[in-house]
Amino acid sequence: MSEAITTARPYAQAAFDEAQKLSDLKGWSETLTSLAEVVANPEVRAVVTSPRVAKAQLESLMDGLMDGLLGGQAKQQQRNFVRILVDNQRLLILPEIAGLFEVLRAEAEKTVNVVVDSAFELSTAQQDKIVSSLKKRMGREIKLVCKVNKELLGGVVIRAGDKVIDGSARTRLGEMANALA
Repeated sequence: MSEAITTARPYAQAAFDEAQKLSDLKGWSETLTSLAEVVANPEVRAVVTSPRVAKAQLESLMDGLMDGLLGGQAKQQQRNFVRILVDNQRLLILPEIAGLFEVLRAEAEKTVNVVVDSAFELSTAQQDKIVSSLKKRMGREIKLVCKVNKELLGGVVIRAGDKVIDGSARTRLGEMANALA
């Protein structure tokens, strides 16, 4: 996995630089994410890894997939980027490229994706309070995704990048059990 990320890093940086030059971070993000999902499909993966499929056929396949996914709206630079991936046999690392691209995009846009796991559905007021608190603490715009996890019993677990704030009842009960042991 770390080898794939190391290999993907320069491709993600190149895509990001091109997207920034074109002022189209969102468009490139959507394209890379869509292509990463397609390449993760076992049938597509089998074609991509098959030694029987020529590079020209693979380029044609990826062009067709891009047209289908993006409704013919893929930019020439995006097509060229995919051709480079085909030529260098790097299509399988598209998920890592897309992930690294999103990190670069978030950094450029001064945003952070935050996932909140809670035992129950959070109200809009609770979500707003979390967003404002994190925005003040991190100095960035917050993109909040809320998930319900009944195993928490109560409280929330907040994940923002590599930071985790665990305020769940489950963790608190575990801490108390350790203290009493």
